[in-house]
Amino acid sequence: MKTLASRKSLWMLLFIVIFWVSFTVFRNPVKLRTMFNLPVSFNRWNLVMGPSCPAVPLNLPVSPKETELRIREVLEKLDKQIPPRPFTHLNYTTSATHSTATILNPRDTYCVGDQLDILVEARDHLGNRKGYGGDFLRARIFSPALKAGASGKVTDFNNGTYLISFTLFWEGPVSLSILLMHPSEGVSALWRARKQGYDRVIFSGQFVSGASQVHTECALVLNSSVELCQYLDAQDQEAFYCVKPPNVPCAALTYMQSKNKNVSYLSQQERSLFERSNIAVEIMGKSNVISVSKCNNAAPVKEKCKLGMVSAIPSGHVWKNAWTPASCSLAPIKMKDCLRGKFIHLMGDSTIRQWMEYFKSKVNTLRSVDLHESGKLQRQLAVDLDEKISIQWQKHGYPLIGSLIYSVKEIENIARIIDRTGGEKNTVIVISLGQHFRPFPIDLFIRRALNVHKALQRLLLRSPDTMVVLKTENTRELNSDVERFSDFHGYTQYLALKDIFQDLNVGVIDAWDMTVAYGINNVHPPEDVVRSQINIFLNYIC
Repeated sequence: MKTLASRKSLWMLLFIVIFWVSFTVFRNPVKLRTMFNLPVSFNRWNLVMGPSCPAVPLNLPVSPKETELRIREVLEKLDKQIPPRPFTHLNYTTSATHSTATILNPRDTYCVGDQLDILVEARDHLGNRKGYGGDFLRARIFSPALKAGASGKVTDFNNGTYLISFTLFWEGPVSLSILLMHPSEGVSALWRARKQGYDRVIFSGQFVSGASQVHTECALVLNSSVELCQYLDAQDQEAFYCVKPPNVPCAALTYMQSKNKNVSYLSQQERSLFERSNIAVEIMGKSNVISVSKCNNAAPVKEKCKLGMVSAIPSGHVWKNAWTPASCSLAPIKMKDCLRGKFIHLMGDSTIRQWMEYFKSKVNTLRSVDLHESGKLQRQLAVDLDEKISIQWQKHGYPLIGSLIYSVKEIENIARIIDRTGGEKNTVIVISLGQHFRPFPIDLFIRRALNVHKALQRLLLRSPDTMVVLKTENTRELNSDVERFSDFHGYTQYLALKDIFQDLNVGVIDAWDMTVAYGINNVHPPEDVVRSQINIFLNYIC
């Protein structure tokens, strides 16, 4: 009888435990997963409802304070290059027309390989010398008949004078260009305004639950007293929010689109600096062509381009619409032979999706695989089973700006994709971040870049043979909404990215310098530029 009673007690205890576990799962699955440290989350995000309910991270970062300190360090470096500038009247801002550009030690003819230096003295619209620097200049040499071009190095002496240094890479007539993109007063205003808000772009999320569809406001930061859905990347503590629709679960978020909000953090006077007629104005004037001869100078012998190389400034030049790096040489490589047996994972925005489209157009044995997703930003996969080639493109996580509706069912940050990658010698990861981050405070971009950097460190620690290539962002249209999308914002992100990734053994494709050299002002560069980027990429991995 005692044995039977004991068994009944044990069964009753077991029933209570099962009931408690079941009740906890249905009532708070996140809490249970946290208790048992289970790395599982719905749709790879933790969903937390309520305006002030923080999610419990699944895997705490090793040192969150270290990340915050690093963000502050990168920001401080940028702040030093972009000090506040007074702006009382347009007449006292830098004028391209009144500024002067003087060739130092001019000659009738120059030799290939020479350095050409130009001194720029900034003046305001009244002709007065500027006493401080900070102007956003873009320097370029080019020969249209030769389809050649290269960027110039700009040194700011912070006293109203600048040294522009060009390397003369080719012979023939060479045109000189120094553009005043924005005066220092405009740069200071853009930098101040960028730090002030997340609401220049607003998002609309579509929740689908059964036959009902509900749209609510979404954002990286939502100042709202109503109940919110929080989509949290618990590993890196990055979150995205939507207003929770009534009687619809947070997990029902399915589609997203965005639009510009009619808001500005610039004064009316500051906005006058960014009228199209005041952007990218030429300083050089009419005497802007020099003659360059070969002079029997032997071309330096350079080693083949490989991962981990430090890029020169400028990083190369365009010749006959093809890119030639300055610090290494490109070998002719057959694309299909190079890709054979490799898994190429492209991650990022639509500028790296251009690579996917290029690969599919040039390797006729690649076949697209339907992944049963929808929208312009759907994942793409192309394979050649005979040659064991697999190429995939996947969008990065929020923010993604676009008026077209895109699916967010599988959206996740690049760092999480990297963490799931086993990696080996035939795995190649290519990352491109930037364009979609321009309208938001730059600390968002810096944090994302640092989190990708940490994920790559973990990957290369467990699989050092994995190849990683970083493509920087490129220039874009000059007439874009300046406060949201100015190339100044892209340039600061370019500087931050180079600072953050300088210690990793990765290949860098300097798309910024390349598009300046090509003279391209298009968020989606033409095929010549994409071909040049991929040519460098193939030399890195083969």
